Amino acid sequence: MLTHSQIWKALDALAESNNLSPSGLAKRAGLDPTTFNRSKRSSADGRQRWPSTESIAKALDATSTTMDTFIGFISDDSRARPRRSIPLIGFSEAAKDAFFDDAGFPKGEEAWDEIGLPAFGDEHTYALEITGDSLLPLYRDGDRILVSPTTEIRRGDRVIVRTTKGELVAGELKRRTVKVMELTPVGAGKTDRSFTLADVSWVARIIWASQ
Repeated sequence: MLTHSQIWKALDALAESNNLSPSGLAKRAGLDPTTFNRSKRSSADGRQRWPSTESIAKALDATSTTMDTFIGFISDDSRARPRRSIPLIGFSEAAKDAFFDDAGFPKGEEAWDEIGLPAFGDEHTYALEITGDSLLPLYRDGDRILVSPTTEIRRGDRVIVRTTKGELVAGELKRRTVKVMELTPVGAGKTDRSFTLADVSWVARIIWASQ
């Protein structure tokens, strides 16, 4: 039997897997920002409130999440979530030309490792393993992030940017025009950066992190 707690926990997990708060998930889905807030989950007299089927459908569509994956969240059992083998390399290695084509898609399969992770994203999704503490406090040593080179990117998304000079930068997209991309890099004490699009090889969205 599906419980009130399970469905709300699944929506929280959906938001977290997309690096969003419940409010951020609602906004991305085109809903009122308070739709998934905790204050909406019960009435003043203690009666349980359930999210509508329409709001859940919009949240799944906005995050490109399948119903099977959402059911995995509902089960609250990571073993029950759909999984598949995903290419994996270290974050620092991802700056090398040998691992990506000009569009930011993985290449040279023999050089990649593989891991089984929740089946977010599409067939081009890959994983990067964080080493060291340069991305603290958001990403720790040993964390793995899933990156999709095909998912649409919006302002506020966390992304990976590779420059034409071979630099790899993780951060939050602040602004992008036809000429310039502005980014708030991940990492304590780092300041905002601006890149001309001519200096960017590719940009891809971070869609999940194993934290």
